[in-house]
Amino acid sequence: MQPLSSPVQKWRVPVILPVAKLVGAVVVLGLGLLFAGDDRVQPVLAGLAAAALAGWGLRDLLAPVRLAVDPDGITVAQGFAGHRRLAWSEVEAITVERRTRRGLTAETLEIDAGESLHLFGRYDLDAPPAEVAEALRAARAAR
Repeated sequence: MQPLSSPVQKWRVPVILPVAKLVGAVVVLGLGLLFAGDDRVQPVLAGLAAAALAGWGLRDLLAPVRLAVDPDGITVAQGFAGHRRLAWSEVEAITVERRTRRGLTAETLEIDAGESLHLFGRYDLDAPPAEVAEALRAARAAR
């Protein structure tokens, strides 16, 4: 994350995440082939799982920046590797949803733009969602 005084702040996936996904794809494919024996279904399933992991990792490499803010508004990740620009007038609410399940607390940053709701977790932003929400609110107030 860049300092608050910067005109543009960006939040991106951690660098290790796409690497881990791509390595995981290779491991899943390798294990599927290694233990397949005469079974033809197992390598196909391993290949599908590996392709899904590789696609997920590729998305993180192609569009690592999930959220950016500047004085005019917010840019959010949309689709596989696209982005959508939201002017401040389109943003209705910026909230952080906290849920506790089985002793673990998860936070999700929610940006409500009327017709669309954009959700970001800790690993989308490489920062705590509450911290990012505060930075967004400060940028909105400073405009």
